Amino acid sequence: MALPKLETPVYTLNLPSTDEEIKFRPFLVKEQKRLMMAQESDSTTETIDAITRLINDCTFNKLDGNKIAMFDAEYVFLQVRSKSVGSKVELNITCPDDKKTKVPHTLDLDEINVAMFDDHTNEVQLTENIKVIFKYPLLSTFAAYSTKSSTADMMFKLIEECIDEVHFKEEITNRVDMSDKDLTEFIESLSTDQFMQMTKFFETMPRLRHKIEVKNPKTEVTSEVILEGIQSFLV
Repeated sequence: MALPKLETPVYTLNLPSTDEEIKFRPFLVKEQKRLMMAQESDSTTETIDAITRLINDCTFNKLDGNKIAMFDAEYVFLQVRSKSVGSKVELNITCPDDKKTKVPHTLDLDEINVAMFDDHTNEVQLTENIKVIFKYPLLSTFAAYSTKSSTADMMFKLIEECIDEVHFKEEITNRVDMSDKDLTEFIESLSTDQFMQMTKFFETMPRLRHKIEVKNPKTEVTSEVILEGIQSFLV
């Protein structure tokens, strides 16, 4: 006799970038196993691959984890994780006042949202005639460049990866029409101020962000801690 099929509940969320309503289900044991194996490997690439596959599967392939913005993917993953194994996460937070004492903190993933900043724009006006349009980095972008030896090197590669269009007067050049060599030369020709204008896109782009307060039991000092990025909300 065939075993009965188990019904899986379906939930909805609103995608932060577009506010589109997305249906999703909790992950199954086989998917949880795949994710745990990736995390145990200590490989960022394997973990990102597992998360993107999980997003695809749990949204019934409505979303492609390899194509949506990183902050969308992180938010969707936390929502799936919350409905799958519970919304409460136990974290060990380092107290900012002495930078060594760790205190436990229970975090509710259902309270985590994507922060949007008023001064954020994906358009950077470099000169009167030159404008750059950016696209948001993907989870795979983070995996590819998070191991760069320096912050400056990582930022350079992120800019190179996320430039989508370059406008010169009425002429528009799409990324697909730019050679890597030409793009590198373009970025290297920027002034320091122009380069900083570009980095502001990444500094102000939407991200998972949550504020908590922790009290150091040794010094009795209460401090505010800001958690950002998916790595801050996982154990």
